[in-house]
Amino acid sequence: MNAARRNLAVLAESTYERRGDYPALWFEDRWHSSGELFAHAERVAAGLVANGVRPGDRVVVPLPNSPDVLVAYHAIWRAGAVVTPAIFLLTAAELDRLVADAQPALVLTSELLATLEVDAPQAIVARDESDLAALVYTGGTTGRAKGVMLTHANLYEAGRAGHAAGHVDGIERSLSCLPLAHSYGLLVLNVGLHHPGRPETVLMRWFDPAEWLRLAQEHGVQIAPVVPSMLYLLLAEALEDYDLSALQFVASGAAPLAPAARDEFMRRVPGVQIREGYGLTETSALVSTNPPGRIKAGTVGPPVPGTGVRIVDGEVCVRSELVMAGYWNAPELTADTIRDEWLYTGDMGRLDDDGYLTIVDRKKDLIIRGGFNVFPRDVEETLLEHPAVASACVVGRPDPVYGEEVVAFVTLTAIADCDELVEFGRQRLGGYKYPREIRVLETLPLTPVGKADRRALRELL
Repeated sequence: MNAARRNLAVLAESTYERRGDYPALWFEDRWHSSGELFAHAERVAAGLVANGVRPGDRVVVPLPNSPDVLVAYHAIWRAGAVVTPAIFLLTAAELDRLVADAQPALVLTSELLATLEVDAPQAIVARDESDLAALVYTGGTTGRAKGVMLTHANLYEAGRAGHAAGHVDGIERSLSCLPLAHSYGLLVLNVGLHHPGRPETVLMRWFDPAEWLRLAQEHGVQIAPVVPSMLYLLLAEALEDYDLSALQFVASGAAPLAPAARDEFMRRVPGVQIREGYGLTETSALVSTNPPGRIKAGTVGPPVPGTGVRIVDGEVCVRSELVMAGYWNAPELTADTIRDEWLYTGDMGRLDDDGYLTIVDRKKDLIIRGGFNVFPRDVEETLLEHPAVASACVVGRPDPVYGEEVVAFVTLTAIADCDELVEFGRQRLGGYKYPREIRVLETLPLTPVGKADRRALRELL
């Protein structure tokens, strides 16, 4: 593979030349054509260069989902700069810390984007495949966010591998509700550039379950990437009132999916297959995925082409061209995370005889009660089997006798007594595993991408 070809700006241009102009992106009230978006990105790239943005400069994009985000990303890559996404839900203090760390040349707002256009198409500024394409901040649930350095080759190969592992002929229309500022949303964007046809994307500004169902029905959506919390919210809606017959695949990632929820969704939406996958920002959001037609429930599938996985003392380790160049301004943390070309993910897992990976839990989320390991996911999935429990998140709190005690936070769909839920867990889990304390919340705190925010729950304790 020619190094110049594994450049995201080159990929975007060649993709547009291959497909031509067609209605590619629906957002809120109309279709946007591929030609319109490409020309817009060319003009914004010219504006970035004219305003002093140089190759390798970071450009922060703190925007909610819209066509502007796609234009901004491709313009930044075309100008040779580095996309630095920032989820629009960040507080001012969090954004200040990100900007102080990334030291960007520019923070690109919608208002600024509108003024940057220059009517002189910008040629692609040459960048090598090993140069940075994105600086993505992660780790907000476990501590101060870390800047993950992803190269053009990283993101190119993630898109290529994701396409190779999951493409099905005839699947042309998708519904995207993931934040494009998150590595999972960025992966979906890059997978789309490798599609051989003329794929069409229905883009949501942010997730709303009733609107998701309306759009899926109205546009005959065939595939949709989600995170588990979105599926849980969809299950609370009247799924049977919508025509979802076109929907063939739901791709679930970013967090473990409860088996009970997976089975209920497939029962209530006949014909749909839920494909669980696994990745982390440090691997360009991709490690493994269940291939269409070869789905093994409860696993996150085999590693995608070109990626190796091994288990070291229970921890998932990854070697791949998808692995980051390192953490920004953190060489010691990088050296501790990547050893002898293997990325130590911090996730606990196992491989079966067919090479399918199962994620047990986050290493940092492990609860050690009286010397016994308790994986929060085991407890959460058990509680979700109770008919009154809508969602659950389990954390450990310090205990003078056992070291840590198991505490569950739940939301309910019907009245249930906490003692009843404790007994429910006790009957189904080992004596050291079941939660001794259960707290009921109206809603679980979530991170911007929709994961349960364990740090916020620990603070409640």
